[in-house]
Amino acid sequence: MFPSRRKAAQLPWEDGRSRLLPGGLPRKCSVFHLFVACLFLGFVSLLWLQLSCSGDVARAARGQGQETPGPPRSCPPEPPPEHWEEDASWGPHRLAVLVPFRERFEELLVFVPHMHRFLSHKKIRHHIYVLNQVDRFRFNRAALINVGFLESSNSTDYIAMHDVDLLPLNEALDYGFPEAGPFHVASPELHPLYHYKTYVGGILLLSKQHYQLCNGMSNRFWGWGREDDEFYRRIKGAGLQLFRPSGITTGYKTFRHLHDPAWRKRDQKRIAAQKQVLAGPLIGDAEVVTWGSNRAKPYLQALLGPGWPYPPLLGPSGQALGILLGHSVPLWWLPWP
Repeated sequence: MFPSRRKAAQLPWEDGRSRLLPGGLPRKCSVFHLFVACLFLGFVSLLWLQLSCSGDVARAARGQGQETPGPPRSCPPEPPPEHWEEDASWGPHRLAVLVPFRERFEELLVFVPHMHRFLSHKKIRHHIYVLNQVDRFRFNRAALINVGFLESSNSTDYIAMHDVDLLPLNEALDYGFPEAGPFHVASPELHPLYHYKTYVGGILLLSKQHYQLCNGMSNRFWGWGREDDEFYRRIKGAGLQLFRPSGITTGYKTFRHLHDPAWRKRDQKRIAAQKQVLAGPLIGDAEVVTWGSNRAKPYLQALLGPGWPYPPLLGPSGQALGILLGHSVPLWWLPWP
């Protein structure tokens, strides 16, 4: 029989004479080699992004050429120093804006930049303290203000007890040093909601000396309300005269109220032993501990378990302290900016 003239089709690289795939790829190129190549490209991409963040690649892309090496740039850049530190026109006094806070993030994002612009325009040296209560207990506005007073004593000489949902709009509102006595900015004639004569809430300015003379605020008011009315009694008991704005006849466009009672239920439950509150020290047994220290962190973890019901705020200062009251209620304060 004649041998078959048919044979299997043989590609050029299968006869052993060629070791290249079409396109010039090696014959032994495998999935492993492609995986390594992808890892290398990913590493180069991450390195490029890192250099772009520091500004080196951006300067080269703009064609600025070689530059003399300088200090590394942060990403994002650090905030500039306060411009009023060496300006005598801002006056000698510094205001501590004490803002009791819990879960009011939407209002806070509006409040802080607004107050910073408002006070800077009036040339008021100021520091905003966001007093963030992060424990599982009921909100204690008065105790938070006491904590803010104690923690701001070294750098400020007067305070503003300020609600986070009340923004001043009228430039005639005075935030200057209340030398003659407590100054109630949000007076009953101007406040959007409260109009009774003994009301001293919303925004109240006091010198540190007058606040100590009143023995601070009561720590026994848990939940919403009543602590301002009791503080009015302390002001009168200390023999201080209360001042309010003059020359402003209407509350129209004087304040902006951010609070919406339709979606936020207030804690108005009353508890026992809230009537006799004039006795007792300013803050009681208080201990200031730095968050993350070896002494504070194990205790706080044991007290609250694996997670906080109200997480601490992170501000540009990166600074946060914990306040442990005598009945083991941790409170936080955070200076801003």
